[in-house]
Amino acid sequence: MKFSKHEKIDLLAIMISSISLIASFILSIDYLSWIAVILCGIPIFKECAEGLITEFDIKADLLVSIAIVASIIIGEIFAAGEIATIMAIGGFLEEYTVSKTQGRIKELANMTPQVAVRIRNGKEERILASEVQIGDILKVLPGESIPTDGRIINGETSIDQSTLTGESLPVDKKANDEVYSGTINLYGSFTMETTKVSEDSSLQKLIRLVESSSPENANVVRQADKWATVIVAIAFAAAILTYLFTFEIARSVTILVVFCPCALVLATPTAIMAAIGNLTKYGILVKDGASIEELARTDELVFDKTGTLTYGTPEVVDIVSDNPKKMMRILASLESKSEHPIAKAIVKYHDNEEELFDVEDFTMHIGKGVTGIVNGSKVIAGNRYLMESENIDLKDFETESNNISIFVSENGKLIGSVLLADTLRENSKETIRNLKKLQIKTTLLTGDNEKTAKYIANEVKVRNVKFNCLPEDKTNYIKEEQLLGHEVAMIGDGVNDAPSLKKANVGIAMGNIGSDVSVEAANITLIHDNIGDIPHLIGISRKTVRTINISIAFALTLNIIAMALAMFGILNPIEGALIHNIGSVAVIIYSSTLTKYRISKRDYNKSKNVVFYKKTSNVMN
Repeated sequence: MKFSKHEKIDLLAIMISSISLIASFILSIDYLSWIAVILCGIPIFKECAEGLITEFDIKADLLVSIAIVASIIIGEIFAAGEIATIMAIGGFLEEYTVSKTQGRIKELANMTPQVAVRIRNGKEERILASEVQIGDILKVLPGESIPTDGRIINGETSIDQSTLTGESLPVDKKANDEVYSGTINLYGSFTMETTKVSEDSSLQKLIRLVESSSPENANVVRQADKWATVIVAIAFAAAILTYLFTFEIARSVTILVVFCPCALVLATPTAIMAAIGNLTKYGILVKDGASIEELARTDELVFDKTGTLTYGTPEVVDIVSDNPKKMMRILASLESKSEHPIAKAIVKYHDNEEELFDVEDFTMHIGKGVTGIVNGSKVIAGNRYLMESENIDLKDFETESNNISIFVSENGKLIGSVLLADTLRENSKETIRNLKKLQIKTTLLTGDNEKTAKYIANEVKVRNVKFNCLPEDKTNYIKEEQLLGHEVAMIGDGVNDAPSLKKANVGIAMGNIGSDVSVEAANITLIHDNIGDIPHLIGISRKTVRTINISIAFALTLNIIAMALAMFGILNPIEGALIHNIGSVAVIIYSSTLTKYRISKRDYNKSKNVVFYKKTSNVMN
């Protein structure tokens, strides 16, 4: 168990105060209790004064301060010391719970590389990572942290990316593969070209997102604060009335102690911070507490297709040819000269096959394909429009499918075709199935044509699908659903999804492949793009709200019962302080169980009953 310097000082003060109270009780020496009053009481007085003077806010510290002063006035120095010490223990547990869930920020900051080795004019020079510019060539040795985001230009290695993605196994990297700041180069050395400066790197983006995680702006937090203010006023009135009827100051002091709204105030922030800490472990970063609260009420989740339900990159799914091995060697040789995503997918598919041929007279035809001389033969590879312009007959290779077709001809004769598709993520179907168990309506909004959209929707079993969507169409759909009284969450990855992410009650961005614009627009970011964690995200949001409600109900009940006992003289100030802090500690412990939460079958069975609705709209069809 590690503590910060500030936490160590607080813990030392609590230990000394506790020892002084024990000694005072055993030896019957009252002045020893003053040690506890000074060490633990002064910080409480200070926070009370700051709240009143700078924020004009009536907080629980005011009741505690009055209770300590009143105990001293009636000669109960031991009671004053115990109240101060127990309150300090409760405050320490609160701060430690929050700092533990936010500890990942410091871990990430410590992982930020400080230096880099830059190669310029054939010479290596050691510079600060903050001085690295886009386009710089850097050298990274085994065991070093990668200074910033970039692309490998020479060398092969394995990289530990657990900092960013949570992957337990190293990821093999070679030329043209992307690498990210803060990840660790395990084996081979390599050179890389930087694509982002240090402050814009993936690691810094992650740090900023974690730092922005805060429970303060959740509506349920504000409600708890309002309740706390009301309770302070009630406690004062009850204490004054009790004194007027009984003329026993001890009863009034006890009321002030037991009716402090500490447990009530702690209920929300500790639960939300514990939930945020839990999600951070899974690579899910939440910007604010309000998003947790909103997501708990969500009854519809809108998906973008490309890069969300699918990987967003084409892959070879079929080859049509009399001699597929020869054709793929020819095609991969030609496509190796192109930077197009389709070309990269073809080369990647052929990567472990025979060595590529030399290519001459390579030409790219934008929107159509490529041509060149491969192993002495003229090769054309592209879509139907390129083939028709070159008078290549396609009738034997025409196919009806949702895939991308790349036709290949050698010396004017068609030798085959390659089919590529934007493949589904492995867990897309399971994710949709689990969301339905949580009574979440799923909707697919995509810019793709009707055929492709319905094919993907059918594959993952999404019934509500809209196609040929422009960014404003997606935004309009979300607005319509909200006008019907529904809470809508949106998940997307591209720049075109940013308006929809902003419009939705909760925006969820794919952080690893998503654009910076979509990440900034979203409330929640999936750092490692695992949509399979979305049911867990919704599950813990609902669990968090339930935890808060239970904690608030418990705190209010405990306060009322303890106040009644104090009014009748059954509790004294010492017993009141003990009961009050038992309630605060119980709330903290109960909230902190969220850090270990993982959605289970029981949570699916407990899903709230959401009444799905039928709605017809031709806005985007």
